Amino acid sequence: MSQKVTLAEKSTITRDTIRLEEKTGNIYQSLVAVSKRANQISSQMKEELTQKLQEFATTTDNLEEIFENREQIEISKHYERMPKSTAIATQELLDDKIYIRQPEEKA
Repeated sequence: MSQKVTLAEKSTITRDTIRLEEKTGNIYQSLVAVSKRANQISSQMKEELTQKLQEFATTTDNLEEIFENREQIEISKHYERMPKSTAIATQELLDDKIYIRQPEEKA
């Protein structure tokens, strides 16, 4: 996820709910789709961060390593500056990058 270029905002903005509703025909279905996609993105980002931070894991911690590990701090700051998963998911919905599968209704 960190390598992926996204146009999602890094801060909270006001969204036009009509544009969100147009994507599925129902605002609630759009919000559920964004929510599920945001959970997927969040778990991917967490997995990436955990893998990168495990490189710095040691079995013996001394006080100097805890305060002097600049690379680990930079990785953490990078992930903090990234757009939030809900912003990325909302932008993906608006850009038609999310496929929404709807089960057939039985009459």
